[in-house]
Amino acid sequence: MKHYLGSISLLFLTAPAFGQSAVPDGGQLAQPDTTGVWVQPAQGRAAMPVWGHVDGIRIGLAPLPGPRGLLRIYAPYLDYDFPQVINFIAFEPIPKGEDRRGFSELEMSSMHPGLQGKHFWSSDTVDYAARLDGVFPARGRIGKDHGEETLTVYIFAEPFDNGAAVYARIRFFASRPYEFEITGYATPGSRPLQYFIPTATMGNKARLRTLYLKDRNYSSQELWPDYQGQHFTAHAFFSQKDMIHNKKGNVYFIAGPNEANYQQTVYTRNTHDHWRYNGKVATQYWCRPSPSKLLKGAVNGRYTYWGSREPIPGGVAIENFEFIEPFENGQVYIYGISPLAPELLIKHIQQ
Repeated sequence: MKHYLGSISLLFLTAPAFGQSAVPDGGQLAQPDTTGVWVQPAQGRAAMPVWGHVDGIRIGLAPLPGPRGLLRIYAPYLDYDFPQVINFIAFEPIPKGEDRRGFSELEMSSMHPGLQGKHFWSSDTVDYAARLDGVFPARGRIGKDHGEETLTVYIFAEPFDNGAAVYARIRFFASRPYEFEITGYATPGSRPLQYFIPTATMGNKARLRTLYLKDRNYSSQELWPDYQGQHFTAHAFFSQKDMIHNKKGNVYFIAGPNEANYQQTVYTRNTHDHWRYNGKVATQYWCRPSPSKLLKGAVNGRYTYWGSREPIPGGVAIENFEFIEPFENGQVYIYGISPLAPELLIKHIQQ
């Protein structure tokens, strides 16, 4: 049985967020439907592009609030109401023979001249040519995987300036409400890829500061003890051998905050509201099933919030958070935001 989230079927989005208007010309977008345990875009009208769990993690696309060229990550189960974003995921591919990344958030669009951020669109199939308008998103398909109900949607990106062209299959599992699969592919017209890096770009929102590895933890203050600049720190890299593994051999790269209560945070007066996270404490992680020996984890940090000079409360914190691994078509990664404390999540992983 389908019904609308909340009592209002249309959401009027006009306020700018993260420096861009949420909906051009103040358009109206229908709220998503719920179908059993799933959230899916309404059909047959301009609709909010959002998919995921009714009581768990969700993703969204522009024109929902936030920059273009990013997956929005929502975690309403942390008392952080939709459409407030807890993190973003960018696509950053690197063709063979190059070392410079493509940047889905920062590059100018060729489909929409004058706009920053590559155009992302959704599809129910792997048909790259089905360039759906952002306000008429794909429904996503409910199916079965080894007997478990799933929700699957494909997210395409317009070609990058370096010649890379990629897409991802996003798949949610009914029994795993706090995580989703992101499987990377190159389109037939892409330059051959050395890497396709999906990177979580906004660790500063929840002020992630501690990495949890197999034998020890690292703090952001330990990684960048003297940094007080207004840019990104250098990356820090970690071998998969040093990460936490479960009994199946899956690798986990885990980050958490060092704060117990966000309600007590003191911000500078000019810190923008979209940086003021007031939800519950949670643990964020990447997981790689069947990793190669060349898999690495990488993080960088910031001392000030991106796009501003406002210092992050408590000092330098992790910003970008990712796996890096030589590309193979169909690589599966898992991204999650667990309400469990890191120690409890690790105990659960290792059971």
